Amino acid sequence: MENGFPLIGSEFPNVQATTTQGQLNLPADLKGKWFVLFSHPADYTPVCTTEFVAFQKRYEDFKALNCELVGLSIDQVFSHIKWVDWIKENLNVEIQFPIIADDMGLVARQLGMIHPGKGTNTVRAVFIVDDKGMVRTIFYYPQELGRNMDEILRAVKAMQTSDANGVAMPAGWPENELIGQSVIIPPAADIKTAREREKEYECYDWWFCHKKL
Repeated sequence: MENGFPLIGSEFPNVQATTTQGQLNLPADLKGKWFVLFSHPADYTPVCTTEFVAFQKRYEDFKALNCELVGLSIDQVFSHIKWVDWIKENLNVEIQFPIIADDMGLVARQLGMIHPGKGTNTVRAVFIVDDKGMVRTIFYYPQELGRNMDEILRAVKAMQTSDANGVAMPAGWPENELIGQSVIIPPAADIKTAREREKEYECYDWWFCHKKL
């Protein structure tokens, strides 16, 4: 961490928070699971409402990847509860994941979720944390731009695939314009390995080899 902002590859800081589902200690309470912590500017706002519905509609897809969702904004817990009730009553979507009530802004400041040019509201930050409590990906969106949940889901799946197979993931995986669903073999560190890989895998060159899983 640097100046309170978690960096990719660093341990996620200890966070103690009140949520719509009780007290939550991160990352300890989700040990052994991946999780996506995302902040939204405020309850009862149109863009945030569309985001929560979109996250909930993919909730089972995240859970299938052993990944939990956790929301956060600088609102009190009763506001979260009433907003969740509104979403269920008016949009017929039940939000099943916890929402952190960070009404004092302590967690948001700890994680760098407040942009100085946007008042006290949190920006649309996303932290993807792996099952060992390490920060793996960070996304930041301005208040006026809603997130693409399919990209967040893709990022979790791609990183898990990378970890499991020791490979790198091409742009847009699993639908890359050059190599389709294939994954990229890490570059060789010596001439012998480079020549062997050109025979073993499909390659554009010795430094750009790929394979199907």
